[in-house]
Amino acid sequence: MNKQYKVKSHKKTERRFTPANNIAEFIDVMRGHGDKKLFAWKEKNVTREMTYAEFVAMVENFSLALTKKYGESAGIKVSVIGETSPYWIAAYMGILASGNVVVPMDKELDHGEISKFFEVADVEAVVYSATFNEAMANMLTGHKTLRTLIPLDDSLEVSDSVIPFSAMVSLGYLSGIEFNPDRDTERCCELLFTSGTTGTSKCVMLCQRNIFSVVNSACATVDFVPEDVLVSVLPLHHTYELACTLGALNYGMLICINDSLRHVLRNFKEYKPTGLVLVPLFVTTMYKKILAEANKSGKGKVLPVASKVANFLRFAGIDTSELLFRDVRAAFGGRLHKIICGGAAMNPELIPIFESFGISIYEGYGITECAPLVAVTPYYKRKCGSVGPSVPCCEVRIEGLETNEDGYVTGEIQVKGDNVMLGYMDPEANAAAFTDDGWFKTGDIGHMDNDGYIYITGRLKSVIVLENGKNVFPEEIEEYLDSIDEIEESVVIGREAEDGTVKLVAVVYPASESFPEKSEEELRATIQKAVAELNKKNPSFKQIHKLEFRKTPFEKTTTKKIKRHLVK
Repeated sequence: MNKQYKVKSHKKTERRFTPANNIAEFIDVMRGHGDKKLFAWKEKNVTREMTYAEFVAMVENFSLALTKKYGESAGIKVSVIGETSPYWIAAYMGILASGNVVVPMDKELDHGEISKFFEVADVEAVVYSATFNEAMANMLTGHKTLRTLIPLDDSLEVSDSVIPFSAMVSLGYLSGIEFNPDRDTERCCELLFTSGTTGTSKCVMLCQRNIFSVVNSACATVDFVPEDVLVSVLPLHHTYELACTLGALNYGMLICINDSLRHVLRNFKEYKPTGLVLVPLFVTTMYKKILAEANKSGKGKVLPVASKVANFLRFAGIDTSELLFRDVRAAFGGRLHKIICGGAAMNPELIPIFESFGISIYEGYGITECAPLVAVTPYYKRKCGSVGPSVPCCEVRIEGLETNEDGYVTGEIQVKGDNVMLGYMDPEANAAAFTDDGWFKTGDIGHMDNDGYIYITGRLKSVIVLENGKNVFPEEIEEYLDSIDEIEESVVIGREAEDGTVKLVAVVYPASESFPEKSEEELRATIQKAVAELNKKNPSFKQIHKLEFRKTPFEKTTTKKIKRHLVK
């Protein structure tokens, strides 16, 4: 199961960034970028731009407005919700700078759940995009904690309880208060709700030490430079995208904002990114679209061969990506050469394939409770299939369950360092989250090789324990199922058979769109044959005993993780 895929490492280069330990120092770093273009985005189909200097002024004035309204370092909980925009990011940073507590919220949540989370976090004010105008107006009436609405929609009138964002910025500008951003690195300054793939959601408390240790570590380890251009695709409420965005701001990069997943290919062609921050599902989807186009044009069988040839030549120092994969590269804008991928398990087979396109994929690993970065693959010493060693701000250890076939101890990944949260709001959940000697228990299972590189196997909560005592990590098998082109998504579960034994069942959603020429019966037959071949390679306790097919995709969180607890 531990097949190795070779990819070429890149030359180690000097990291050009300025470490910042708190929001005050971070704003100074951004101020140093001056009139350099920071954002490009669309409003009503018109492309707009903003410089670093303009953005810093917005952050400062919004922060001063909060100080004017609530007092200095009042600790008021202020939520931010809505589509990605410069205003969302400015509000986030302004709340931090004012000494209050920012609560990023998932815009895809049910409005009733948002209201409940506001109550749990004691949210008193909320900054929100125009799509939430009606919902927030309704929520304000009779809410236990919510008192002030700060809409990004400038057309709404100012009242005792409604102050548009632009009016707040003007209030800060005219306040006459000296800007003195908060430097306290240890107080709780951010509350985050976990995505809850197991049916639960916890409220994580972060401090500035957590946030900026991760930003500094990301800048120190990832192969980005100030001249890079990003297209922001993932939702900002997720700490993975947010941390990467802050890293890009530190570098002084240009961030172009994708306005809709429907328009993502159009925006790639317009903005021409040199780098992207994505989750594996996006990469897999893009590859399956590339494969589908190749199949339509009769080049489906040529593509894998061309990829192998291109990678062979790349190791010899010859880059043929522009010659062999011009159309593929054009779909990403023509300049893309690196992707940071995290948030879920990555199919390692795709990494050398994208490498042949001239696009390097660097896997990372994180968890909300660690703000979120824990590990990332070094661009100068890559190991395909590993998420890399721990980043500079933390240490990782494996609390062993058993020894795998390669002789490495497999067990829970535990973390200690400046990135580890202050704790959960719930004292009971918090008590169970740490070991007696102070290490955070991630709940993720993996092993570490002799070089300190981490390999993730699965989740502790999803482990399937067989009657012979063997532990099966379903994600490990799913990784191989998802490498079958005809499979779009899969979940492996343990189900009790009539004789009382636990059998492995694979629930599969076929990739029908990628193979329009195949009937449903043909697709299923192909998948069954591929799974039979997989079973021959696996030990008996890892073999799939039954295949079940779905007509619809699995239900997912807004960060595109399958809700495993709903699959029975």
